[in-house]
Amino acid sequence: MIELRSDTFTLPSPDMLQAMGRARLGDDVYGEDPTVNELEDRAAGLLGKEAACLMPSGTMGNLASIMTHAPRGSKILVGAESDIYVYEAGGAAVLGGVTYEPVVNRPDGRLALGDLAAGFPDDPEDPQFALPSLICLENTQNRCGGVVLSMEYQREVRAFADARGVAVHLDGARVFNAAIALGLPVAELARYADSVQFCLSKGLAAPIGSMVAGSAEFIRGVRRARKMLGGGMRQAGLFAAAGLVALDGAGRLAEDHDNAQRLAKGLAGLDGIAVDPGAVQTNIVMFRVTAPGFTWQTFAAAAGRRGLAIAELGHGRLRAVTHAGVTAADIDAAVAIIGRVLSEGPQGIEASKASKASKGFEGSEGLEG
Repeated sequence: MIELRSDTFTLPSPDMLQAMGRARLGDDVYGEDPTVNELEDRAAGLLGKEAACLMPSGTMGNLASIMTHAPRGSKILVGAESDIYVYEAGGAAVLGGVTYEPVVNRPDGRLALGDLAAGFPDDPEDPQFALPSLICLENTQNRCGGVVLSMEYQREVRAFADARGVAVHLDGARVFNAAIALGLPVAELARYADSVQFCLSKGLAAPIGSMVAGSAEFIRGVRRARKMLGGGMRQAGLFAAAGLVALDGAGRLAEDHDNAQRLAKGLAGLDGIAVDPGAVQTNIVMFRVTAPGFTWQTFAAAAGRRGLAIAELGHGRLRAVTHAGVTAADIDAAVAIIGRVLSEGPQGIEASKASKASKGFEGSEGLEG
């Protein structure tokens, strides 16, 4: 199976598994796991922050950050297409007592300053309104196709937030992809945010974990929130060791970006697929099936029967994500599979399903064609 549903499907490399087996361990809740401490120091240094905290997941990292920044009864301004708003189960509202105000994401991922300004009441003394306490940005922006926020825009948001006395949190789940795309150190992309969350378990290919970085005082609050949320871990150096290897290999993400371009250009040559290779900036390719008779569900299912895993990610678009488990040869095979599904058409899908049912089995047909 060629796995393009997400870069969360990456598997730990042999180097990671070896590092996990050699890791020095302690109790991280007591702050005594030396491998976790090394990873946290490394992450803080890479992001140009005072301190960092290892989290079990990016969702918990974002939630702990929001709970530390935002008082109960305040609101946070988030992208309407952001992972924090769409995919994190309303945690800030349910567990943090914080309300969300969704702001339209522009196609390039930005939250326009005018739209952010509309989230602030004209009279902040009016007790009817929840007051904004935090602006959340996402870089790269997942549902906008893995696009990268420009440094100029991030500076503008920082100045906007400072003028209004609110903090900025960066959901940088794939911020290392953004840094590779811009050709900048990741610390540059973090410099305008008060706090940053990034995932070890996406393109960086570690098996588990995310990091939150910020000031020393902020990270003390994050640790308290992590404990409250059940994220306090003991011998967490087992996967912190994999995280250290992941950070050493971050430059490999450029290969994923090249493969995403290869995929987009291959898809652009197929009748019945709508894709813009020029919009692909990192490791995410969004496309639509325009051939008559298909839905995204039937198309993805047909591709899956032929050995290609893809999935929908909002508004009927299919998403393909390149990662360490996918080679250039896999990309060429994926394009061939999609071409085959298109050439067979919806009737071919039904005929294939009927043939399999009559033989009493259902499964992948391999990568031929």
